[in-house]
Amino acid sequence: MAITSRNSSEELACAIERDGFAILSSCLDESLVIRLLGTLDDTRCGRRNLLREPLVRELAQSEEIRRVIAPVLGPNCFAIKGILFNKTQKSNWKVPWHQDLTITVKNRVEVEGFGPWSIKGGVVNVQPRTDVLDRILAIRIHLDANDQQNGPLRVIPGSHLHGRLTSEQIANWDKSGAVACLVPRGGALLMRPLIVHASSACQLPKSRRVIHLEYSSGDLPSGLRWHTTV
Repeated sequence: MAITSRNSSEELACAIERDGFAILSSCLDESLVIRLLGTLDDTRCGRRNLLREPLVRELAQSEEIRRVIAPVLGPNCFAIKGILFNKTQKSNWKVPWHQDLTITVKNRVEVEGFGPWSIKGGVVNVQPRTDVLDRILAIRIHLDANDQQNGPLRVIPGSHLHGRLTSEQIANWDKSGAVACLVPRGGALLMRPLIVHASSACQLPKSRRVIHLEYSSGDLPSGLRWHTTV
């Protein structure tokens, strides 16, 4: 399924509500893609805390991105996380079927329904309640064309509607309806964190650079604060 720039905001929001994901064939123009590639190290397989990078912060606040996020989360949404993924010949991995269950916060505050806790890249991570995850939308911006040969993300449409699943439930889920998300250079994949997804290793030794940004539509409860807001 592909959503192009000709589709309305309402159609985009409906697709994400129904399927848990949508593909934008065009999101960034080539000049911005080139600027981002010049900023990000092609030799690294990944990088956390990407919102510390000025150009990525600019991207997160840009009209190009907000015009596709705001129709889903509302005009007051804000970025909360940025990660770079890059599969290369030296760092080529597959990711099993899973849901994205972790957020980053400034400090550990014991709140009912939040946990377990961990530290990654010097930042506090926690699994929140489902209602927090339901207010999050991720956009994966592709700086390289993503085809069948370089480990595209695969998703199970509609699986986000079933809430948080156990590892056993995910393992036993019927994967026959899975969709490979093939995204051109400058395009993007929007997805809900609870959609069940996976990816395979690359078949060819070429970069697959993806900027993964997450947005939320609300604050955290009981004194918890997002690690970063943009």
